Amino acid sequence: MDDLHIRRDRKAGRITFTRPQTLNALSHDMALAIHAALDGWRDDAAVALVIIDAEGDRAFCAGGDIAAVYHGGKAGDHGIGQRFFADEYRMNAAIRDYRKPIAAFMQGFVMGGGVGVGGHAGHRVVGDTTQIAMPESGIGLIPDVGGTWLLAHAPGRIGEYLGLTGARMGAGDAIHAGFADLYLPESEWEGAKDRLAETGDISGLKGQTPPPAPLAASDLSAFGARSVADIRAALEKAGDAASLKAIARNSPLSMAATLAMVRAARGDRRMQESLSREYRFTHRATAEGDFIEGVRAQIIDKDRTPNWSQPGDAAKVDAMLADLGAEELTWEEQA
Repeated sequence: MDDLHIRRDRKAGRITFTRPQTLNALSHDMALAIHAALDGWRDDAAVALVIIDAEGDRAFCAGGDIAAVYHGGKAGDHGIGQRFFADEYRMNAAIRDYRKPIAAFMQGFVMGGGVGVGGHAGHRVVGDTTQIAMPESGIGLIPDVGGTWLLAHAPGRIGEYLGLTGARMGAGDAIHAGFADLYLPESEWEGAKDRLAETGDISGLKGQTPPPAPLAASDLSAFGARSVADIRAALEKAGDAASLKAIARNSPLSMAATLAMVRAARGDRRMQESLSREYRFTHRATAEGDFIEGVRAQIIDKDRTPNWSQPGDAAKVDAMLADLGAEELTWEEQA
């Protein structure tokens, strides 16, 4: 397909995002193609490892291509989004559980759906242009694609901070927070990929000393408060104007749900549990959440003034995360 270049390269399976003009946004068809490629290489003895990368300097993948989800939901067809999210999450889980090494080289923007691809690889390489974030609360969604799982396993209260503010992480912070593994100057990436394809030996992928991680020295204790309202109060007391400004832009429902989901994910044994919980929210997002209004304001009309209508109270969060019954996300376990 035009949006991905999927091929065999010596001892490697290669997946390259090839739509830099859209910041390599991930479509439904792309998610299906990535999953199919991984399935095809799983038992192929000639493929020792997988390399995932992207064309363009600006982004590895800046998120999901959600225009179709928006237009479908606005027209009352909520199945478009539901099918996309279900297939995307199954692909995310396939990357995390893959038996062969996967190396992801993530430059520029890595957000939302991009984290769902690169963030679950076993060997995640970042460089000086890398900016990783989960900004979904700004469009009335939640950190999905396994984002709540990653946030839950970040040190201290970094998970709550990133999920509620949508703050971006450079290479040092991404490694500290558990969203990446290795720092390597981007001028050396092509050589590293060439060696991986030639040798099929992931042990040859070595990183260098990463840049500083400002988050490691940040006082994020306010984000340990019980609720979003309590977090706001603690931030006001601490005089953290930057975090307050970020939170003020985002959907109250999305932030309340994110807070609950990140904390719940700390008790999950497998990422699939977190993904299933995320799917309960995203399954309902176009019909019962703030997603349509958030996408309208941020992406369609670009007026940046969403009119959030959904409450961020416990009853609404519980309703968005309630069991879906027959619509629950199911998993095909790989032997």
